[in-house]
Amino acid sequence: MRFNNEYNTVDRWNAAAEPRLKYQDGGEAVQVTAEAAGVAADAPGHAHINPATGLATDYLNHFNEAIMLLDMLSSCPDCLDDFLDWRPMSYREHFAAARFKGREQAVAAYDAADPDIRRRLDTLAGTMTAVLEATRAAMSAEMPPQTAATLAEHAAAWLKPLVARAGAVINGDAGAALPEAPQAVVDGLMKR
Repeated sequence: MRFNNEYNTVDRWNAAAEPRLKYQDGGEAVQVTAEAAGVAADAPGHAHINPATGLATDYLNHFNEAIMLLDMLSSCPDCLDDFLDWRPMSYREHFAAARFKGREQAVAAYDAADPDIRRRLDTLAGTMTAVLEATRAAMSAEMPPQTAATLAEHAAAWLKPLVARAGAVINGDAGAALPEAPQAVVDGLMKR
């Protein structure tokens, strides 16, 4: 199966002709049809809840938005204000603010999810939030543009593997390792 961005659906494909998707750490990606998640395949703006975990990858868009802004800072310093305006959101807060159908189902599925899986996702989200908050705080202090761009590059490099791990947890990869404690990650970022 392959996700079709144009229609927000998952399409079947010939597994013999194309290899299965893999995460950076080599874990196999789990892909689920919209029907299996209990959502009509043609329903616009559904949350893509993984039926095995009860979690939705849409939550990661919140972090990917901040990473995108960090990636753009070196070529577009004007993005700094947009990055500084970014605010952390919990899983529930993200879906409460969402404007698509199925947001209530996403929160209900999260609440019903295995507590250990939720804890793993929440730990990763807490670590990503700590990195982003520390980066925002450092950039708020009248930092020269080149220094801000370098910090943004380092922060994005720390965050991308964390988002991949969070995606693995959401998609049922029980082997997705938890990161170091959030403060240890932030300390490592600021030492660079």
